[in-house]
Amino acid sequence: MSHVTLWVAVLTVVSLSAVPAWAQEPGPVGPSPYEAVDGWLKPFDEGFTFGGNVGVQPDTPNRIFILQRGSTQLPNPVPAGYDGSPSSIGLSTIKGQNRVYRNVIFVVDGTGRMIESWSQWDSLFARTDQEVGVHRIRISPHDRERRVWVIDESAHQIHVFSNDGKKLLMTLGEKNVSGSDTTHFGRPQDVAFLSDGRVLVADGLMNTRVVVLDAQGKYVSEFGTKGTGPGQFMTAHGIAIAPDGMVFVADRDGRQVQLFKESPGGKSTFAHVATWTGFELPLDVVASRNEVWVSDLGKPKVIKFDREGKRLYTWFWPADGRDRFREMHTMIVDSAGNLYGSDNQVGRTQKLVPKKDVDPKLLIGR
Repeated sequence: MSHVTLWVAVLTVVSLSAVPAWAQEPGPVGPSPYEAVDGWLKPFDEGFTFGGNVGVQPDTPNRIFILQRGSTQLPNPVPAGYDGSPSSIGLSTIKGQNRVYRNVIFVVDGTGRMIESWSQWDSLFARTDQEVGVHRIRISPHDRERRVWVIDESAHQIHVFSNDGKKLLMTLGEKNVSGSDTTHFGRPQDVAFLSDGRVLVADGLMNTRVVVLDAQGKYVSEFGTKGTGPGQFMTAHGIAIAPDGMVFVADRDGRQVQLFKESPGGKSTFAHVATWTGFELPLDVVASRNEVWVSDLGKPKVIKFDREGKRLYTWFWPADGRDRFREMHTMIVDSAGNLYGSDNQVGRTQKLVPKKDVDPKLLIGR
């Protein structure tokens, strides 16, 4: 038996028993180590407010990309109680109420004021279906050009833009045509980036697989089938890669997070390593060298794990008030340690800063 074959065989044995009992224990629970910057995201389009905010990606602490499923047209007059989010006046962004496809991608500075609107690309994302749409926006930490990747779940496509938004550099998938072959996607959800330029696509809601692409966006391989067993997904909703190459896939509807490691030799073959269970609806993952954070729905919360899957700390987001979260669909930290969370249901993105004198071990890593 070759070294590679033996290594995969060992991982297979481990994966069959890699659902530790303590993964379902809540672990320590405490207050959030962050506080929201009140009213951070400023409305900028007269007569409109934000739509379902599904993606956020800081380029720098003073240039933050926000992805939303269109804007929400405000009633006239605006009802009392409006706080800058559509949910504050009873408009449902999940149902696409009053949705208009404008300002799907925009950029704000560190104070939450709009500095760029990529409205020239709004027509790419316009559709008659009001309940879904775009899903995430990402920039590879390994890409010197800082290209911007936008996942359009409903159109089964991924678009790659220049960092200034002037050029559409690449489109993957065929518009409004789903498929499970090497050139199509089925409601893709997320992307993550390996240091050598390869891209992993969480594909996603229809195909329940992870697709491996080369640096030019060409199909290389894939892993995952539908199911709840090791290496299977009900929905591959979020994906993250730790600095050592470990891959974390958040299976929202399977209510678990699975870990994968590439086989030696860089063959783009990924073996199942472990399964972490006990989630309600895991949405997004952040993985550093030693810890992992998962945004979980149900009662919105963030759970911190060590790399073996032990729950180290959990905090819950408030359900009411100006700093509430109904879901932290995407979470990400900038180089200054600020946390950003996009909320598809409240209809806004929040900036959260570490509380004074907080234990730094509780903060989300980059």
